[in-house]
Amino acid sequence: MKILSGVLILVTAFLSIKHGWEGLTIKPGEANLVTELGFGKTVVTIISILSLAVGLLVLFPSTFFAGNLVNAIIILSIMSLSLKAGNIKTALIEIPFLLMALVMIYLGHPFRK
Repeated sequence: MKILSGVLILVTAFLSIKHGWEGLTIKPGEANLVTELGFGKTVVTIISILSLAVGLLVLFPSTFFAGNLVNAIIILSIMSLSLKAGNIKTALIEIPFLLMALVMIYLGHPFRK
């Protein structure tokens, strides 16, 4: 279980940092999920900074739970806004990522005491 938890931590950290960085470097007017959901530049910046923080928080045992909780909140927000915009496909795509965050909370950090 510790190996699975470690792999999930690495995947989550990589994806969070990748998506956070992409959100910060997005070009104005670029068509993507952000424009489809009607986010402004400020909201994109906040979500990107939170995603970068999640990527770092999940690496350390003391902030592991908080990082996964923030990650689950971000994913749930994206899912609900996608459903509100009528984009069911995007909401369904996010389900495995939400489950991954919840499984990580259940498994815990592999290096905790």
